[in-house]
Amino acid sequence: MDLGLKDKVVLITGGDKGIGGGITRAVAKEGAVPVIVARDVSAIQKIQDELKAGGFRSFAVTAELSRPEECERAVRETLVVAGRLDALVNNAGVNDGVGLESGNPEKFVVSLQKNLLHYYCLAHYALPALKAARGSIVNIGSKVAITGQGNTSGYAASKGGIMGLTREWAVELLPFRIRVNSVLPAEVMTPLYERWIQTFPDPKTKLASIVSKIPLEKRMTTSEEIAAMVVFLISSQSGHTTGQHMIVDGGYVHLDRALT
Repeated sequence: MDLGLKDKVVLITGGDKGIGGGITRAVAKEGAVPVIVARDVSAIQKIQDELKAGGFRSFAVTAELSRPEECERAVRETLVVAGRLDALVNNAGVNDGVGLESGNPEKFVVSLQKNLLHYYCLAHYALPALKAARGSIVNIGSKVAITGQGNTSGYAASKGGIMGLTREWAVELLPFRIRVNSVLPAEVMTPLYERWIQTFPDPKTKLASIVSKIPLEKRMTTSEEIAAMVVFLISSQSGHTTGQHMIVDGGYVHLDRALT
């Protein structure tokens, strides 16, 4: 299937590793031009070297996305180096463990800045370019917004907010034919997930317990499977899909309880 993404410019926040890295690779393989926006210079360079070795084009902008002015600069620099913007993939974030009892209001606000504010800022500053291109937005959320997790109020609030903004923007941007959707992963082995699982006294047992609850094939979702959904959603092949929350999780959220 030709997704019609050749030479399209796609800005991907946190596109240097984990799920974002998978999205960057998938976008490049479809013939589009990823613009990687992240703060880890060495990780950005690593994936850019990998893409170049494979014959793919890419651009990069180093930015601290918790600052609105850095979000504006990221969009501005994208337009300078790439000349256009066809799709925005809001992905960057961190499950930072700011809980109700263990956190405080100051930490909660910081968590929202790290996990939600830049979704709005990037979309706001990218909007003129997306209007010109009749582009699309994909917001990466999390199953935590649906299931909860415990001890992560800031992250859960942010991911719930992302679901709300996805529907809100889909409505607001209908007149401009800009489609807005979200993808909700559950259990994906990213560098952040790997660090989280190591915080348990027996990481192997904890991981086995999680995997046992994933109905489809009893395995974790891969970054490539999340990326495949993202590239479909930004492509013309999903031209009549907007305001949707696509849960890519092997049935973890909705099927596990039905099967027990």
